[in-house]
Amino acid sequence: MNLPSIPKKLSSEHIFMLTMLVVNAGNYIYNLLLGRILGPSEFSDAAILITFLLILSFLGMTFQIVAAKYSVLFENKILQVFVVTVTKFAVLVGFIFGAIIMIFNDHLQILFHTKTATMFVVFALGIPLYFLMSVNRGLYQGKNDLNKMSTTYITEMLSRLFLTLALVLLVPTLPTSVAVAAGISMSLVFGLFPFQKNISVKANISLTDEVLDTKSIITFFSLTAFYEFTQIIINNSDIILVKHYFSDKEAGLYASLALIGRVVYFVAWMFVMLLLPKVILLKKEGKDTLPILLKYVAYIAVLSVGIILFTFLFPEFVVKVMFGTKYISIAFLLWKYALATSVFAIANIFAYYFLSINKYIPVVISAVLGLTQIGLIVIFHNSLEQVVEMQIIAMLALLFFQLCFFFYHNKNSVRLN
Repeated sequence: MNLPSIPKKLSSEHIFMLTMLVVNAGNYIYNLLLGRILGPSEFSDAAILITFLLILSFLGMTFQIVAAKYSVLFENKILQVFVVTVTKFAVLVGFIFGAIIMIFNDHLQILFHTKTATMFVVFALGIPLYFLMSVNRGLYQGKNDLNKMSTTYITEMLSRLFLTLALVLLVPTLPTSVAVAAGISMSLVFGLFPFQKNISVKANISLTDEVLDTKSIITFFSLTAFYEFTQIIINNSDIILVKHYFSDKEAGLYASLALIGRVVYFVAWMFVMLLLPKVILLKKEGKDTLPILLKYVAYIAVLSVGIILFTFLFPEFVVKVMFGTKYISIAFLLWKYALATSVFAIANIFAYYFLSINKYIPVVISAVLGLTQIGLIVIFHNSLEQVVEMQIIAMLALLFFQLCFFFYHNKNSVRLN
C-alpha cells in the first residue's frame, strides 16, 4: 500500500506530519467510541489494554530508534547484517514478553480487577509482531522514507479501529475486553505493511561476513531501553495505579481524562520521529544540531499553550464532545492533566535530543523523576485531583532539571568552540 500521489510543493515531511495527525485522530476516535459504547466501568478494562499497548509502543520504540540510528550510520553489507541481527533479537524479545504475560494472566486479572484473564492472553499473541513492526518502521525512519513509514501507521490504525468495533458490536457473546484485545493483536499484522524487503533473514548473510561494532550498539540499545522504561513509568503508572486504588467507575473516568489530556504528547511524538534521524545525520556531518532542537521545542510549546487554554476555558464542552455526558464529572481536571502532559512533552524533546547525540544524563534524570511520580501517587491518592497534582509536581521538576542540563551543556559547547 502506497500513499497517493501528492503535489510536489508538499514534501515527504509535510505528508508525514499530516498522516500522523490523521493517525492520532483515528486513535482518538477509536478510544472515544469505545468509551461511549462501553461506559465508564467496562471502559476501565479496555483502558488497561490500551495502556498495555502504550507500554508496548515504548518498548518497541527502543528497537525503532536503534534501527533508525544505525540505518543512518551503516551502509551496504554491514547494514544488512545489522538488520538481520536486530530483527532476530526483536522477535525473540517479543516472544519472551508475550510468554510472560500469558503465564501470569491470572495474576494480572487480580492486580487490575479485570472481569477476565483471557484478554491478557489474546493481547500477548500480538507482542512479537509489534517488535517486528517497530524494526520495520525504524529502518524507514532512518532512511527518511517517511511515506512508507506513514503507511504502516495508517494500516495499523484503520485495521484496529474497524476490527475492534466489528468484534464489539457484531459478536455480543464475546467479552468486550477480549474483543478489544483481539482487535489490537490483529491490527499488528496490518501494521507490518509495507514490509522491508531486506528485513527477512537471508541465508547468505552471516555475522562472520562483516564485523558489527556490537559494543556501541549494545550500549546505545541499553540506554535507549532504559529511557523508554522511564517513559513507561511516567506515561502509564498513573492509569495503572488509579485502576488499582480506585473503583472501576473512577478508573474509567480517569482513563477518559488521560486520553483527552495526552493529545499534545501524541502530537509531540511526530516531532520526535522527525528530529532523531536529522540530529544523528547532522552530528555525523559535524554540523550544529541546536537550531533544529529549538525549532521543535517551539512547535510543542505553542501547541501545548493552545491546548491548556482551550481545556481550561471549555472543559465540559471537550468532555461532552469526546466521551459524552457520562464522563462530565471529570471535566474540571482536564486542564491540569493537559498541563502535566504538556510539560512532560517538552521535557521529552530535550531528552530524546540528548539521547541522539550520546548524552545520557537526561536519561537518568527522567528515571529518577519517573520513580518520584510513582512514589508521590502511592503516598498521595486521596482523590483523582490529588493524583493529577502529583504528576504536575513531578513533571515540572523533570523539565527544570532537563533545562538545567541543556543550558550547562550548551554553555560548555560554546566555550569549547
